[in-house]
Amino acid sequence: MEKNKKAVVTGGAGFIGSNIVAALVRAGWDTHIVDRDPSFRRATLPKAATLHEVDTRHTDVIQKVFKGADVVFHTAAVPRVPYSVEHPVETTDENITGTVSVFTAAVRAEVRRVVYSASGSAYGEQTTLPLVETMTANPVNPYGLQKYVGELFAKLWYSTYGIETVCLRYFNVYGEGLDPNGAYALAVGKFLTARKNGTPITIYGDGTITRDFTHVRDVVRANLLAAESPNVGKGEVINIGAGRNVSIKALADMFGGEIIYGPPRIEAHDSLADNRKAKELLGWEPTITLEDGVAELKKKFGLS
Repeated sequence: MEKNKKAVVTGGAGFIGSNIVAALVRAGWDTHIVDRDPSFRRATLPKAATLHEVDTRHTDVIQKVFKGADVVFHTAAVPRVPYSVEHPVETTDENITGTVSVFTAAVRAEVRRVVYSASGSAYGEQTTLPLVETMTANPVNPYGLQKYVGELFAKLWYSTYGIETVCLRYFNVYGEGLDPNGAYALAVGKFLTARKNGTPITIYGDGTITRDFTHVRDVVRANLLAAESPNVGKGEVINIGAGRNVSIKALADMFGGEIIYGPPRIEAHDSLADNRKAKELLGWEPTITLEDGVAELKKKFGLS
């Protein structure tokens, strides 16, 4: 990536966004963060990045931040499937209206390209695996639907307004910087917390559901490639997944300790990314195995 160019990361104080910010700063970019609530990570954000505390739905305000930017990485969202089920109105407003606002502000500010953080949850239940981008989306919860609608806006904004867009469908991102706390933390974060506190790991359902866990460093690299690749920019949808699925029970076993079971959640039973399109268009392949990624986190949390 070329140094001294300007990039904006919406949700740049979040898990994935903050990792993208750190990579951009290391690469010498003039990096700007748009985040409505950076309090959780404020102390650890790179000092070289400029922080703008603003909601992405404030189009006129973020348009000023976007001015002069070459790329906007749109990671801002209210994540987690269970939360979207419990709060469909609020999450739809933030995840859809916020995305339309970002695309609109980017057009007005004459940004070259927006890299949109999409989600593998758009697939929902499918009859075959692996999940390929040509499949018809079939989300089974509000979050999956909201992220899928963002893809449609990305493609429409390219065809209508001419701004380059690309959509990266992430699969169960984990790694350094994840928030292990909170009611809607990811499974990896929850398992880390349980082990740290010496409490049982809770699995929702019977533990047979499978997920394609993808390390955040691999996701960051995909974003940087998507920002520069001459092969994309027309609203393409690209899977960013490890290409290997593991059951939640097998994941829990990597952490060890007692396991208890809770009621199943409203979510797809299986997930597995076909990542050939990412290799073809971006030259991207996963580099970090789940075993290595979990071992790294356990060491960081003093569990190894």
